[in-house]
Amino acid sequence: MPSQRPVRLDLVHDFVCARSYLAFTRARRALETVRAEGQGAELVLRPFQVRPDASPEGEPLFEVHRRDRGEETARRIRADTTTGREDGLRLRFGHAVFTNTFAAHHLLARAAPQGLALPVAERLFRAYFTDGLNIADPAVLARLAAETGVDTGTGLTDLTDLTGHLRDELARTRTLGSETGPAFFLDGRPVLGEEPTEKELLTLLRESPAEVNRSGPQAG
Repeated sequence: MPSQRPVRLDLVHDFVCARSYLAFTRARRALETVRAEGQGAELVLRPFQVRPDASPEGEPLFEVHRRDRGEETARRIRADTTTGREDGLRLRFGHAVFTNTFAAHHLLARAAPQGLALPVAERLFRAYFTDGLNIADPAVLARLAAETGVDTGTGLTDLTDLTGHLRDELARTRTLGSETGPAFFLDGRPVLGEEPTEKELLTLLRESPAEVNRSGPQAG
């Protein structure tokens, strides 16, 4: 009987994308469930920037929506208190500070080799959508790093190499991600849509090992 190999689920995301927050939350919970069932699985977070030209100075999300989508839509989004509620999340669109997310992705890249990618990502999403923090502010990021236990000492990884790696990865995901939502890839294959449910993610992860055993290793 062929042995099962761990399933890899990639999530191309941005921290200022509400659908990415929902997708991350559901995928993380699905991952925890299948791991508790004894299945090998990993969630790999890959960076994407909805607005790579956004200023790190930040501005109220309401102003961005009003400029891009009009006053009525901006007011409707600001008043929304239902998005994320069923997932146990509190998204406060009226408090969000829209900003450039390169520095936030950089922190996540520092956290990943330390085994802290998922808790750091959760904290960055919550900082943006719930706490109303500017996640491009160095002082904010330093505080979040300390909260989550990330060692940001320069001795761990050369900062220039890490920055270059992140820029290269963003260039790769630019054609994979979307300005309207996240993208999932299972062992390199695109799967699901922008708003999969936790149940759909669970089904995908549970069925994947059998699919891999039937089809054999994927070409690299």
